[in-house]
Amino acid sequence: MTRPLIVIPADHPPQLAGSPHLERLRVYGEVVLYDGRPETVAEQVRRARDAVCLINSRSNLKWPAAALGECTKLRMISICGIGTDAIDLVHCRQRGIDVRNLPGRTAPVVAEHALGLLFAVAKRAWFQTDELKHGRWNGVLNYSLRGRLLGVIGAGAIAQEMARLAAAIGMRVQVWTLHPTPERAAKLGLEFVPLDELLATSDAVSVHVKLTEQSRGLLGARELALMKTGALLVNTARGAIVDTPALVAALDSGRLGGAGLDVFDIEPLPADYPLLTCRQIVLTPHNADQTPEGMELLNSGVVENVIAFFEGRDQNQV
Repeated sequence: MTRPLIVIPADHPPQLAGSPHLERLRVYGEVVLYDGRPETVAEQVRRARDAVCLINSRSNLKWPAAALGECTKLRMISICGIGTDAIDLVHCRQRGIDVRNLPGRTAPVVAEHALGLLFAVAKRAWFQTDELKHGRWNGVLNYSLRGRLLGVIGAGAIAQEMARLAAAIGMRVQVWTLHPTPERAAKLGLEFVPLDELLATSDAVSVHVKLTEQSRGLLGARELALMKTGALLVNTARGAIVDTPALVAALDSGRLGGAGLDVFDIEPLPADYPLLTCRQIVLTPHNADQTPEGMELLNSGVVENVIAFFEGRDQNQV
């Protein structure tokens, strides 16, 4: 009898390659790992066409209905993270494809990265480093965070951890969520406010919501114009939540004092990406959870979801 095929179609940058957790999967089927990104959709589909299980280790590898429709044997997708925006969930529901993710698995790691971006932007780290590298002793005023008001967009596991870290360094915190209730606020120990109020009153804003049709473009030109002059913005959620042209305009005009971004609406970044010309900005390549500890949490979790599927156990279904 042919063993089920478990495919990792694009492990680039490397994550699962060499992980001991992959060996646990070989009990359940044949494991095939591709270590480079497919150059075309046709190549992507060719790699996954006979898969029973698909492990999507990178959110920038998209699976629309047209591509999934070519994978007629597919029964399960395991996502190496919390975000499901790379997968056409409607198509999966219609076909009965089991989709599982990793909610909150690396929340402390991602929140730490978000706080690091906030510090780097507040201390003008990239700008001042670049000035020194070009022989210019041209320091600018840094931005103190202690006592400032942080607005957290979202109230999930990463948002909660970011709020805790910010409070630990002496920041005040307020939160916006799509699902505010007095009971939830009391349980989490957070203050919920309307989005416009959060934007208008916060000294820094950190984005921690998943990408849905409701959150796509959540922060556009109108919302960014509501923010305090000189305020800071951090986004470690998804790039498309913030309108890129509007963000570039806000940074170039000085309306915003800086931004720290780990996610972008186009990934990997093209050479002419407009944010690359902005000065008061710190960028990382969508790797907020890519620490040895974070990788271990993700690799073990994504494999455990596949094993649970083969064993008929409910676990992290989307």
